[in-house]
Amino acid sequence: MYDVIIIGAGPAGMTAAIYAARREMNVLVIGKELGGQMVWASEIENYPGFKKISSVDLIMKMQEQVKNLGVEINQTEVKKVEKQNDGSFILYTSKDKIETKTMIIAMGLVPRRLAIPGEEEFNGRGVSYCANCDGPIYKDKVVAVVGGGNAALDAAEVLSKIAGKVYLIHRRDEFRGFEALVQEVKAKDNIELLLSCEVKDIVGADKVEKIKVINNKTQEISEYDVNGVFIEIGRIAHTDLVTDLVERDERNQIITDEKCATKTKGVFAAGDVTQGDFKQITIAMGKATIAALAAYQYLQLKAGKDLKVVLDRSTPKGK
Repeated sequence: MYDVIIIGAGPAGMTAAIYAARREMNVLVIGKELGGQMVWASEIENYPGFKKISSVDLIMKMQEQVKNLGVEINQTEVKKVEKQNDGSFILYTSKDKIETKTMIIAMGLVPRRLAIPGEEEFNGRGVSYCANCDGPIYKDKVVAVVGGGNAALDAAEVLSKIAGKVYLIHRRDEFRGFEALVQEVKAKDNIELLLSCEVKDIVGADKVEKIKVINNKTQEISEYDVNGVFIEIGRIAHTDLVTDLVERDERNQIITDEKCATKTKGVFAAGDVTQGDFKQITIAMGKATIAALAAYQYLQLKAGKDLKVVLDRSTPKGK
């Protein structure tokens, strides 16, 4: 019986594990992919304390810190969750049946993919899902942004300040983003709009070299030489696993209160999988800190501890 099981091994999951372990809780992290969404970025330049750090290095540092605290990491996937009559939970993986007193859901989001040839092959070698993360790599180079919403428009605008040329490719003839942002993008001299077009193939040897684009109106296929392709067509919250335990918004993100608690006692959520417009590593980690301390507080109060003592212990002082 664990005190807390954290579903997700990204920055939110790792942070929750650190704070829970330092409260002397028995912690298990379950996550199929160490690093979560950080694996989609090659370098990170907005993480405090580092001018620039590779995603691999940051993931390894987080993993090392968590393991040094005695936290167990199980690189698998939770298939089913059951709530027990005593308020505890049973989690089923492909191999194990695991019991826990509380849960922190920190499974993040999954980038929506184009599902075209070359996308998976060149991921991290020219294909990116984060303009803020990987944009600086393409200084004075040629890049393509795929998408028609605010995320794609924002990515194109950001990249226009870095890259020499930006192709903004959208399958429809009108954008779905804010009009002010659309006008800002259209005013950029180095952004070329390819409307009613779709990328059908990403081509290269060791890295991205060109894309094949089809015009949906004429069916004509054209090739464009590019160094990078930024896919900005949204991210998906896969939260069906816990649908009976939480409330979700229209995007299937988990709704929490100020203590990152869900509608089910003992179930907390943190990171990008929760409601909110801003999806950043530091925000996810801040929520995860709250979730871990709230889970500790919940168990202490459930055990009948004095509220004042619990509140004092829930606030780490140099620990």
